[in-house]
Amino acid sequence: MKPMGLTLVALGLGLVVVGLLVWAGAFSWFGRLPGDIRVESGHTRFFAPIASMLLVSVLLSLGAWVLRRFF
Repeated sequence: MKPMGLTLVALGLGLVVVGLLVWAGAFSWFGRLPGDIRVESGHTRFFAPIASMLLVSVLLSLGAWVLRRFF
């Protein structure tokens, strides 16, 4: 149970750090990357954050690889 507890604590601390960064405005660029599609006309809005979601996917995959490699 000790490795599981350490993993939960690490994930919790990671969430706190990301939450503080979001609160401070460090991710104001997120959703405005080149490759994110935004179309507005009249009363219709369309937003497809393709580049942002690719970045999230790469970061989550890298994080999962690190967790599998070292735990």
